[in-house]
Amino acid sequence: MTTSTDPAGSRTVLTGARVVLPGGTVPGSRVVVEGHRLADPAAVPADAPATEIDLTGCWVVPGFVDLHNHGGGGASFTSGTVEEVLRGVHTHRAHGTTTLVASTVTGDLDSLARRAGLLSELAEDGEIAGVHFEGPFISPCRKGAHSEELLRHPDPSEVRKLVEAARGQARMVTLAAELPGGIESVRMLREMGVIAAVGHTDATYEQTVEAVEAGATVATHLFNAMPPLGHRSPGPVTALLEDERVTVELIDDGVHLHPGALGLAFRHAGGRRVALITDAMDAAGFGDGRYLLGPLEVDVVDGVARLTEGGSIAGSTLTLDRAFRRAVTEDGLPVEEVVAAISSTPARLLGLDDRIGSLEPGKDADLVVLDEEFTLRGVMRKGAWVVDPRRR
Repeated sequence: MTTSTDPAGSRTVLTGARVVLPGGTVPGSRVVVEGHRLADPAAVPADAPATEIDLTGCWVVPGFVDLHNHGGGGASFTSGTVEEVLRGVHTHRAHGTTTLVASTVTGDLDSLARRAGLLSELAEDGEIAGVHFEGPFISPCRKGAHSEELLRHPDPSEVRKLVEAARGQARMVTLAAELPGGIESVRMLREMGVIAAVGHTDATYEQTVEAVEAGATVATHLFNAMPPLGHRSPGPVTALLEDERVTVELIDDGVHLHPGALGLAFRHAGGRRVALITDAMDAAGFGDGRYLLGPLEVDVVDGVARLTEGGSIAGSTLTLDRAFRRAVTEDGLPVEEVVAAISSTPARLLGLDDRIGSLEPGKDADLVVLDEEFTLRGVMRKGAWVVDPRRR
């Protein structure tokens, strides 16, 4: 990781790149950064004092926004100290994720409440964008890498306890709405202003429709940890894809999804309803080895994380720069669609699109520089280089 020494409050002008703006891609455009915000290039004279960086041949896109992330850099958001959590955050930041929601995994309620307290402090400090509770209110039939003995029904009072433990920083709760208390909890979360996400669920099509009508607006890693789409039993996948109110998370690492499934979701929902996520665990940006995901041991071999016992996929080692590159170069998706799914759509879902998610004047200067092969060359967050393209 590199950090810029440009003085705070200075003006930086990026020239020569293809810049992805809300209205489309503009070749050879200027991006102007003043302090920690983006400025209107038309309002800044071409001869105004500035640090100019030529990025000819590159792309400039908005900073990435990850809704679902359990750790990285050898550090866990589910059990690490503040310093360890920050190491994970900074690891992903160096891969282009300028905004990140920290996700927990299933545990007992008291330990999850304590974890929420620690993470909420980092959210209040602006290091993360909030907390996502993934479990314990999920189906034992679709538990994935969650400890079955710690699972519980989504009793609204217990769901509220976790949300309140996050002191206003809870952003999302994943639950299986077909379980007792599920629909009531979805309604309560909606009233509290917290995203209710359908995931790790064994729900039918009809039960999923009921959850969406009650207020669920996200599909946690669509296709994974839910019944498959069937022609007589369309299940949650169909209900979640067909409803315009639902944003669907997708993990584009070549392991969680077949390219055909990913393409189906994009064709049906488009970048405005897809959020590319990592679902990363400790090994992201770190390497193979044995790790803990909550109380469960995970072996990472050749970049694929699986439970030591049973072999279930246990999160990913993905970073969003790799997801971006794969989506464009291997899946053949338009750059603008990928930018929407990796930046503007998750920013809007979090209610942060007034300051992040697109390269517009007045917003935070969060951006990523990619070369012609869509390999990361630079990352800027709030006007400061995390990875400086001049030093690569």
